[in-house]
Amino acid sequence: MTRMILPGQTIGIIGGGQLGRMMALSAKEAGFKIAVLEPAMDSPCGQVADIRIVASYDDEAALEELAEVSDVITFEFENIDYAGLKRLTEIAYVPQGAELVRITQNRVTEKAAIVEAGCPVAPYIVAETFEELVGQIDQIGYPCIVKTARGGYDGKGQQQLNSKEDLPLAKNLFGHSVCVAEGFVPFEKEISVIVQRNGNGETYCLPVGENIHVNHILHETIVPARITDLTYERAIEAAKKIANHLQLVGTLAVEMFVLEDGQIVINELAPRPHNSGHYSIEACNVSQFTQHIRAVCGWPLREPNLLQPSIMVNVLGQHVVPLTNSIAKHPDWSIHLYGKTQAKVNRKMGHVTILTDDLDNTLNKIEESGIWSESKETKQ
Repeated sequence: MTRMILPGQTIGIIGGGQLGRMMALSAKEAGFKIAVLEPAMDSPCGQVADIRIVASYDDEAALEELAEVSDVITFEFENIDYAGLKRLTEIAYVPQGAELVRITQNRVTEKAAIVEAGCPVAPYIVAETFEELVGQIDQIGYPCIVKTARGGYDGKGQQQLNSKEDLPLAKNLFGHSVCVAEGFVPFEKEISVIVQRNGNGETYCLPVGENIHVNHILHETIVPARITDLTYERAIEAAKKIANHLQLVGTLAVEMFVLEDGQIVINELAPRPHNSGHYSIEACNVSQFTQHIRAVCGWPLREPNLLQPSIMVNVLGQHVVPLTNSIAKHPDWSIHLYGKTQAKVNRKMGHVTILTDDLDNTLNKIEESGIWSESKETKQ
């Protein structure tokens, strides 16, 4: 049953990263208190929380403590302990439930759910062992990508195979989990849709974003995506289909490939606010974080509108110093840094959002700034 959580009550967040931090900041605007469960003492979310529980995500006593102090519980990432989350649903109010995590933290169950929802995926096979992969690979052919069913993000836990000779490169992946091998999809661009739904079934999507990756890490999200109206409609329809099939409460990011003929293929799901939705903080009348809080607290959702086209650029560890040195030159940039102490190479440290009426000109200005220049050699 959907409950309405009111200002002054406490929202518990499992995970203390930047997504939890931005959820917490949105919740605090409305007067909520925040409790966070996170193993690190000085986490991005912990810095703005009212209650910090420093423990591992599968610590039963810590989960019980979170249940005790929270009126509603949400999570900021999907690779949390399913069994622990399931137990938590029995002693606390977790409107998102545990099934969403169970399905999306495993590529096998995730792909099956997408297909059941009536949406297209790339041709794929499931292999429990390397030998099974070798025996089935001809069903999808080359090139293909072998991915671990569990874990893996930002390009980790996967291996592209261009020919039979490359097969041994995938062998190590089977030490981690069952694997999925996907036939290569000749796509023109990648897009994502952030779909959000409350317990009453009210569902809205943020404007579709176009994603540019560098070294398998999201570099830029361009909004609105540079796609046809028909592709836009297909993307929104697919995201809503999947959200309704999963009986989503909260947020689901649906990553897609756009083919040459404008058709779409669903790539991955993430059951939480997503890097490609950060632009919404400035560029929309409701951010993905505010809408997420509204959804899990049983509030009516707001229909999102794009106030102005925008570009979101990720700030990784190697970009922090050049960005900081350039603040005075870019008064029209909205700079978000996440409070992480160590600026490691390729670690997500923050993002910049730029509202613009000329996307191409702004993309050129981002390049000319030199802040992200070390990435250009390997842009995909």
